Amino acid sequence: MSLGRACRCLGEVVLPDQLETLVTRLLELATVDEETGSQRLPPERELGEALGMSRGALREQLAVLERLGFLHRRQGSGTYIDAPSFAFVRTYFSIAHSLGYLTDAHVAESRELIEVAVAESAARRATDDQIAGLREAVDRMVTSETRGDLDAVHAADTDFHRRLLRIVDNPILQLLEEGLRRSLQQDMRSRRLAVLPLSGGETFDRAHADIVDAIAAHDPEAAGLAMRRHFDIARGNVSAGVS
Repeated sequence: MSLGRACRCLGEVVLPDQLETLVTRLLELATVDEETGSQRLPPERELGEALGMSRGALREQLAVLERLGFLHRRQGSGTYIDAPSFAFVRTYFSIAHSLGYLTDAHVAESRELIEVAVAESAARRATDDQIAGLREAVDRMVTSETRGDLDAVHAADTDFHRRLLRIVDNPILQLLEEGLRRSLQQDMRSRRLAVLPLSGGETFDRAHADIVDAIAAHDPEAAGLAMRRHFDIARGNVSAGVS
């Protein structure tokens, strides 16, 4: 689905280039709110006059930006340009997955490509505190595995991979991760369940620990290889007995 089609699905016939032009002009007209640092837009009447637009046309385009998560309104305060919301992206990917446009295989492949690159990048920039956070997540995986608490295992696994993304701190990757969150979590769950009959999950936990060790050594190549092995285990390409 293109952005143009997405805009039509939201109820207004608004083209992407119209939105891009509007955003450029909005940024020129916005003022910085002293309390929050957010970019506040002028009142609609003043904004319409400055843009040479009718209030109806302006409201249609602002409504699309609001639904896409780029604007928010505060009662009694005004309208602000905002960081994008993940809600629309998440809905987009969820519906595309439900319709079969995105398949489980697409999600699994894209996740592996991204995670390997993320591990390599994390090895270049991780701080001691961030590495400690990764180790803590692995410890929770092991402890939860021992208790047989699979939900807690998955929660720790999810936290581990989200911590990796936070180390890289790239908003595009964050947008993709948030948009695909449900599918990615299901992919993680499926991979661990595939390994459970072989090793009870211990091999998966060791693979996570290997990733952290490589990141702690600030060795991007080793971190990428450890992440690839993590995915190979779930595919059955690595024996559960191999450390």
